[in-house]
Amino acid sequence: MNFEFSEDVLALRDQARRLLRERSSLRLARQALEGDAADAAGLWREIARLGWLGAAVPEEYGGAGLGYEALCVIAEELGRELAPVPFSSSVVLATEALLLMGSEAQKQTWLPRLADGSVIGTLALAEGPGRIGRAMIAADFAAGELRGSKWPVPDAAEAGIAIVIARDAAGRILPCLVELASPGVTRQPLETVDGSRGQARVVFDGVTAEPLGSVEDGWEKVLSLLDRAAILTAFEQIGGASACLQMATDFARERHAFGRPIGSYQAIKHKLADIFIANELARSNAYFGALTLSSSTGDLPLAAAAARISAIDAYALASRENIQTHGGMGFTWEADCHLFYRRAKLLALGLGSAPYWKERLVARLERRNLG
Repeated sequence: MNFEFSEDVLALRDQARRLLRERSSLRLARQALEGDAADAAGLWREIARLGWLGAAVPEEYGGAGLGYEALCVIAEELGRELAPVPFSSSVVLATEALLLMGSEAQKQTWLPRLADGSVIGTLALAEGPGRIGRAMIAADFAAGELRGSKWPVPDAAEAGIAIVIARDAAGRILPCLVELASPGVTRQPLETVDGSRGQARVVFDGVTAEPLGSVEDGWEKVLSLLDRAAILTAFEQIGGASACLQMATDFARERHAFGRPIGSYQAIKHKLADIFIANELARSNAYFGALTLSSSTGDLPLAAAAARISAIDAYALASRENIQTHGGMGFTWEADCHLFYRRAKLLALGLGSAPYWKERLVARLERRNLG
């Protein structure tokens, strides 16, 4: 079984790595955290111009048709450089929701605009703190109008459309497509641990909306969307975890204590080795998830849960131990360590926390073992 990406995808990865380093994406993340997102908007326009946003969108909808492998490598490089752009919201969530659930007319209307970056999309699922589940959905869709409140909604301030998970008059889960510039939409910024990636409370008060495709099996389609997003987000987390390992390793080689590099001491070696092992475990699960997603074979929910859990654990460990390896300097605002720690925390909760995915993993294994 070949887990290596194609030459075209690897060339795309190299292009993404060069661009993000040339544009000092990590510096842009710090600027966005401090409230200046102007340069980040310029980076987003350049990413759109290069066609990254439509990498997995079929050509008939204005995309490049490169498949999920391309999205995986782009997500990893964006995570490595902490790019403060709405890639995960617009591409991983909104675009995937349209591909998975949208009608042909909706795809023709919105996918080309998402692929060229003229519209940013997002997913409005959560309704406050708590576990993801069918019972949490209280937003109401009736007679073509949507009412309710969703929060946190990622990148809602920049988004032009949102896929809102609501209930219809019969109580069925119904994904809806809403234009966020419509009358009756209110967006309130939220303060979060990672200010470089905006979150907002979005209130819908009689807003015109349209069902996203068929109303049948609405919740199952939402879960399928989360499975896809979990695999792609795992690559973003692995990119960040890999950057943490590189930062910690470089510092351990340069920083001297008692006449020796601190990397020569066993305690530091163990920290770095633990990060490396966790990262490789997460990468292997993510690669298997990418294979399952690309080939449409295998148990996608199982692969997604394994990728999600191991990526959360790896990024949490890497970002924490990176700070510890840097010692007292690692805790300062001037050091970049906290930028990765913040992003690790944010990504660990965005699609549901680790306990939620562990329950899904166990349930899937039980179902498979019982035949």
